Amino acid sequence: MSEINDELVEVNVGDTLTGKVVKVEEKQVLVDIGYKTEGILPISELSSLHVELTSDVVKEGDSLSLKVKKIDDDEVIVSKRAIEADEAWIDLEEKFNNDEIFETEVKEVVKGGLVVDVGIRGFIPASLVETHFVDDFSDYINTTLRVKIKDLNKDQNRIILSHRAVIEEESLARKRSLLESLEEGQVLNGTVQRLTNFGVFVDIGGVDGLVHISQLAHEHVESASEIVSEGDEIKVEVLSVDLDNERISLSHKKTLQGPWANIEDRVSRGDTLEGTVKRLVNFGAFVEVKPGVEGLVHISQIANRHIGTPQEVLDVGQQIQVKVLDISETEERISLSIKELEQEQEEKDYKQYEKSEDQSGFQIGDFIGDKLNKYK
Repeated sequence: MSEINDELVEVNVGDTLTGKVVKVEEKQVLVDIGYKTEGILPISELSSLHVELTSDVVKEGDSLSLKVKKIDDDEVIVSKRAIEADEAWIDLEEKFNNDEIFETEVKEVVKGGLVVDVGIRGFIPASLVETHFVDDFSDYINTTLRVKIKDLNKDQNRIILSHRAVIEEESLARKRSLLESLEEGQVLNGTVQRLTNFGVFVDIGGVDGLVHISQLAHEHVESASEIVSEGDEIKVEVLSVDLDNERISLSHKKTLQGPWANIEDRVSRGDTLEGTVKRLVNFGAFVEVKPGVEGLVHISQIANRHIGTPQEVLDVGQQIQVKVLDISETEERISLSIKELEQEQEEKDYKQYEKSEDQSGFQIGDFIGDKLNKYK
């Protein structure tokens, strides 16, 4: 590279030299390059990006590396942009070959995407800016984005970059790291992302896991929307992790207090409860008396008479009243009876009948006494 000195230098097209800014004009900059005339640096040769004012880029006294673009009648046209482009292409080709992630600043919003400064004019198509659709890119001006080079062609002076690729790559890395850190039984906070007919997908920090509909609640659930909505924050427990297929099974039910918890504070021996027949088996009927809590009515306690099968008296889904004979929270067991309620009702009806008979007897006696008195 030639240096500025007191002697006039020889200048040829393609030379690289150092010049000192001596005057900043509106459309060009005059540079002392040690030649008999000052070099002219047009505004278009200041940068690969659009420049409004030469003073935005350089000022008097600046020392610049320049390339001689043209010599015409001792008028020397020099370029700052050409030097920067040569250096940039070397750096960009290395980044491209190494699949490197680096930062760049957004300089312009144009139709179809963003223009960025990578030493030369780089372009990020709209589809490669984010993983989601962006309607207005105006907020991106002067922001710094982390990018990767998607396409590089020096002959065509084309460089295509992607911010989206960086987001996706980092998301995959976070997902893999999270998957490897998860353990069965681990309880996490999550956000409901999507509801389906078979369950819900929950974001647990950058990766979604599935809560099957059977794991949403202790009671039977027909639709996930009965329990949660999109955006809800819920606790989940990790059931299993499939690293090969990147699948996570979660349970919300396991983080909830079980239906049998404190059941003895809610149900006592001797209580009469309303219940629903859930299952009929050869030895009796299971009746749900609280959400998720089923008790057994043994076949001997179904009716106040001998029956061969529970089906002779009961149907699945039938609403019935039962009496609590025994209850154990630790064993999750409740013994129930229909027969005892029938017996109690029969005794009550009989006593009421006796009382009615007694009252009727007195009335008849009084009536007969009154009639006899008429004949005296």
